[in-house]
Amino acid sequence: MKASNSRGCGAAPVCCGCPGVAVSRRSFMAGVGGGLALPVLQAAPASQAKDPARQAPIRNALKVQPVLLYSVPKRREATSWRSWGGVQTEQEAAAEKERIGRELAQMKAAADFPLEIAELASVQTADQAAAVAKGSQDVTLVYAASGGVPTLEKLTPPDKWNLIFVRHRSGPVYLWYEIVHPRYLRKTVDEYGHPGMGVRDVVVDSHAEVLWRLRSLGGLKNTLGKRIVAVGGPSGWGVGGRTAPDKAREVWKLDIRTVPYPDLGERIKRARSNDALVRRCRDEAGKYLKQKGVTLETKREFLDSAFLLTEVFRDLLDEAQTDAITINQCMGTIMPMSETTACMPLSILNDEGYLAFCESDFVVIPAGILLHYICGKPVYLCNPTYPHSGVMTISHCTAPRKLDGARLEPARILTHFESDYGAAPKVELRKGQRLTNLVADFNARKWVGVEGEVIDNPFMAICRTQTDITIKGDAQRLLEEMKGFHWMTCYGDWLRESGYALNKLGIEWVKV
Repeated sequence: MKASNSRGCGAAPVCCGCPGVAVSRRSFMAGVGGGLALPVLQAAPASQAKDPARQAPIRNALKVQPVLLYSVPKRREATSWRSWGGVQTEQEAAAEKERIGRELAQMKAAADFPLEIAELASVQTADQAAAVAKGSQDVTLVYAASGGVPTLEKLTPPDKWNLIFVRHRSGPVYLWYEIVHPRYLRKTVDEYGHPGMGVRDVVVDSHAEVLWRLRSLGGLKNTLGKRIVAVGGPSGWGVGGRTAPDKAREVWKLDIRTVPYPDLGERIKRARSNDALVRRCRDEAGKYLKQKGVTLETKREFLDSAFLLTEVFRDLLDEAQTDAITINQCMGTIMPMSETTACMPLSILNDEGYLAFCESDFVVIPAGILLHYICGKPVYLCNPTYPHSGVMTISHCTAPRKLDGARLEPARILTHFESDYGAAPKVELRKGQRLTNLVADFNARKWVGVEGEVIDNPFMAICRTQTDITIKGDAQRLLEEMKGFHWMTCYGDWLRESGYALNKLGIEWVKV
């Protein structure tokens, strides 16, 4: 194995901003510890490239249990006998259940992410609440019309995600519109006191506000425990990233499966010996070049080899039964084996709905997984530059083209910049497009989010996909708050959803 720096850049002393810090094989393998190698002898044949049994992209549905919490008071003479609220009788509760049912159906129809909503439950007692809370749902959505504090507390234990919906003007006013903050969140003192719950977990009147929170939690559900194949083992950029794989396992519960490079080399040899597969990959490369907006400016055989390497990666995903992969030492070790670079395979897989990242940088890979599952579109691991005058450049050689989830952006297929070898896409991001950028810190304690807008796609002597963006926020504060190194980027504004998900893990969120 070649000596490599902590960014996985092969023998290059300096590249893309990474310091020339050599890592021995011993220290690299120590960093890989805990990964599970996929055995060579059980490799699925790469000839299954277009088999429908191939592992498909994974996006699990968020399971929601809606609950109407209410009580029916009895009249008593000459004393207060009822609390605030417009749900005071069984007849009013029945009408409210019908209203909630209609609203949930409308919300489900508006969701463009996998969402399962169970039948509405009714709760009036603490025992009923405890029974509902023990269900298999990911999220309990409480319509808190009335009822006591102990019952609401039983309904919202910290081992589940919980949302509380209260009405002001969308229907009969709810008691908890008045008291959810002082009695439930703060327990009649000034400090917050209900584990796992805060002011962002309470929604007034708007199911659109409920829906974006559910999108965020759906993204978090799909990220926690995610299995990912790490070719060459997991790593982390820079000195600060040395413990990144361990933190990814601890905080995000990632299931990292290591595939050693000798294993990958054997798989590539077998793929090359499969004449039918080689011909099919050559045909697929030809079809790719016929797509509108694509031009080839490197050797055609580099692109053909990239399509063959893509099928080898698909084999790894099939065997691991996952849709996520990352490549360590992509700046050197993989090139002699594959006779190309990993740039195009990663771009292609991302366009098809998979998660495919270069550099095996587990400082930022959790951010990429989370952002992908929140937005439902391809995401892009990139290098940031120095913000100045409200502008900065983001760049890398593995950008996907289907960044809006539908339309393929134009691309020039060039060599990978640092090696001047292989095939890498220079994707032209859409001018005027708003971008979400997530900046993960080394310690998994404080992340930064910044919105940008594409203003240019220059052609400088840097990684091939390169985009100048304006910073939609305080550029000076961004300079002061920047963490880690790599960023994760996607089309659209998903900062609200990202921050909400991070809050559930106790990670501080700074929106610039």
